[in-house]
Amino acid sequence: MSNWLHNLPIVWMALLVFGLTALVTAAIYLAVMALSVGKRAVSFKAVSPGMLPPLSVLFALFVVFAASQVWTDNEKAGSVVDREASELSGVAVRAAAFPGEPETRLRSLIRSYVTDAVAQEWPMMSRGTATLHLIPYSLAEALQLTLALTPSSQGQKIAQHEITTALENALDARRQRIIISHSEVNWVKWSCLCLLAACSLIAIAMVDSDNPLASAITLGLFGIGVAASLLLILAHDRPFTGELAVSPNPLLQMMLELEPSQQGIKP
Repeated sequence: MSNWLHNLPIVWMALLVFGLTALVTAAIYLAVMALSVGKRAVSFKAVSPGMLPPLSVLFALFVVFAASQVWTDNEKAGSVVDREASELSGVAVRAAAFPGEPETRLRSLIRSYVTDAVAQEWPMMSRGTATLHLIPYSLAEALQLTLALTPSSQGQKIAQHEITTALENALDARRQRIIISHSEVNWVKWSCLCLLAACSLIAIAMVDSDNPLASAITLGLFGIGVAASLLLILAHDRPFTGELAVSPNPLLQMMLELEPSQQGIKP
């Protein structure tokens, strides 16, 4: 799916999905009604209504199959962003074990990393162009600074180890969110889902071909269900794209905690 479609506001996305579904449903209805004459009418009516439940079940299974990937990706995306913010917050807290220049420098590097992530990486993840080619300079320098520290007490040794671990975990969380940002329902799943929906609509139209009003009502109801299912999956298809995307708010809130004087910043 193209970026412009995923970036549409939900209202416009809903209008597009429901509009296209309505057009396809109307086209199927008109085509079946036009063909339902003479011998074809008898053949259409001979289509067993018993095939509709299996088709509906298959469509529901396809929806669940596609939606399960979407829900899992969104859950993972939110989880890794929270973990990234938590690990960085832990670094800031433990940096107090090295008062003075080391603490100030570590906190500054964390703020720089969050600023770059929000300003640069999030737009790239939204477009699906974020890469893992480079390690963030700020976190890399923070890790080098931590490893270069010379602990003077057992408490500082423990803090140094925990800061190092937290920075490594933050880097891993960043790697996971960038990988997840490339995840989406592929074209094969979309094609199969739409094809099965079309087959179900055609079968409904053929079964009720002798009763135009009943056919129109049944097609309309099933079409609404199809459109709602497609909209639900499409709106959550890319975890970091669109109006319902996972936001960097946990990282921004963590940075605000580091700088109480900057309460004016809005996540």
